[in-house]
Amino acid sequence: MADPDVSVIVPFFNAERFLSESIASVLSQTFPGWELLLVDDGSTDGGTAIARTHAAGEPARVRYLEHPGHARRGASAARNLGIQHARGRYLAFLDADDVWLPGKLAAQVPILESHADAAMVYNRTQFWYGWTGDAEDRRRDRLEPLGVPPDTVLAPPTLLSRILREESPVPCTCSVLVRRQAAEAVGGFEEEFVDLFDDQAFYAKLLFHRPVYAAAGCWDRYRQHPGQSCAAAARAGTAHRARRRFLEWLERYLLDHEARGTEVWQALQEALAPYRVGHDPRAALKRTVRSAVRALPAPAQDWLRRRWRGRRYTPPVGRVRFGDLRHTTPVTRNWGYDRGVPVDRYYIDRFLIRHADDIRGGVLEVGDDRYTLKFGFPNVISTDVLNLSAGDPGTTIVADLSRPEQLPADRFDCVIVTQTLQLIDDVRAAVRGLHRMLRPGGVVLATLPGISQAHHADWGGSWRWSFTALSARELFESAFMPGHVTVETHGNVLAATAFLQGLAAEDLRREELDAHDPDYQVSVLVRARRAQAPSEPG
Repeated sequence: MADPDVSVIVPFFNAERFLSESIASVLSQTFPGWELLLVDDGSTDGGTAIARTHAAGEPARVRYLEHPGHARRGASAARNLGIQHARGRYLAFLDADDVWLPGKLAAQVPILESHADAAMVYNRTQFWYGWTGDAEDRRRDRLEPLGVPPDTVLAPPTLLSRILREESPVPCTCSVLVRRQAAEAVGGFEEEFVDLFDDQAFYAKLLFHRPVYAAAGCWDRYRQHPGQSCAAAARAGTAHRARRRFLEWLERYLLDHEARGTEVWQALQEALAPYRVGHDPRAALKRTVRSAVRALPAPAQDWLRRRWRGRRYTPPVGRVRFGDLRHTTPVTRNWGYDRGVPVDRYYIDRFLIRHADDIRGGVLEVGDDRYTLKFGFPNVISTDVLNLSAGDPGTTIVADLSRPEQLPADRFDCVIVTQTLQLIDDVRAAVRGLHRMLRPGGVVLATLPGISQAHHADWGGSWRWSFTALSARELFESAFMPGHVTVETHGNVLAATAFLQGLAAEDLRREELDAHDPDYQVSVLVRARRAQAPSEPG
């Protein structure tokens, strides 16, 4: 039989209550290429019988392991025993009280297959209180934040530094998939850590040496119950001492690997400061407050963090406050016209104000001449309006913008085309038409929709396109010289949300409208100039 891709290592000690459920979550994986190593760390309850029964029932896929003399040696030694017997290229760890979702391996294996430089992949984990079935416990369920940009490879020792500074949470053991070669190269788990910080000591070695991949998904549940080692340590008051022991071990490790003076060394010294003689008492108070907050129910944590962090606060999943916007229909479907100035028109007006000097001489506007009259005085000599139909008021030229041969050539100093190109099937031909109508040196001012309602009904079902800065630049450079095309975008997540909801510019503050985030392009605005002849071809 071929070796499996993944060796799943489940250490257990007196885990009779939850072990069967953890094993079942492995058996339910949709990814088939796994083996399961059940490592008995000296159990004295029914867990041993449960593990042996599964191993006897599926000997090709499930194996039972134990230390000589059925000894108890701790979680690190148990995981190392599993690593020694593993046949897979990848290692996955599942504690006996936690569970996986069925797609865990199917999601993570391809990530490591496609990112050969990453030694490990991990993801967000659900802190699972609701396993009890109690409604109040279910409300406490929460997703641990990732703490880093999702779906990215983190170079060493970035994540280790962030963990030491408590800027990112420690990956839960049930969330990781590790290359076996990488785990063996760093010496596996540190067996001096029996129940606490056993995972962090292993991660510290791996994260110091190798890149890791932070995935956006959530494929595991970390069961919260009083019998956990960390919960027991918190009750006994030993967690603080255990953390100091881990940090002092890490200091020795970094010294052995000549890391003094590096960023991760500085992060470690900051973490060690509360344990040093003469340390700043404010740092100790800060750590105490953080620990106290983490012990509170999730709603109370949420309430406090909202007030401390203000706009910097990111609520956990399920606790976002949608307020008036928690509807599947927008506030209005009229872009905000019935409330004031639409958000995109705010950006369009400001764009045309900045380029008012271009609106001069002979000007053509598509649709109507509102912007020519608003921004062109006193530099406009003549105005024209282009439409498909002669029945539209003010129309002086009837033509199809996407049929350049129908359009007058070399006639205008400026062409204004706002929120029109999204309706045209052949937009490249339309841009060639715009170029054709300009005199040498003439300018086209074009606005295009980015993030927007489509309004199919109002536009007769003819809305075809939305644009980005990249697509707009490529479109206009297909007709104009590249050096003669400038593209700008405006918007941010708040402005985009308001625009999609049909809110108006008056619903937002000026600083909210003007905040620029290139990931949220509400308006895409183009200025393109036809080259002068004959010295500038084009």
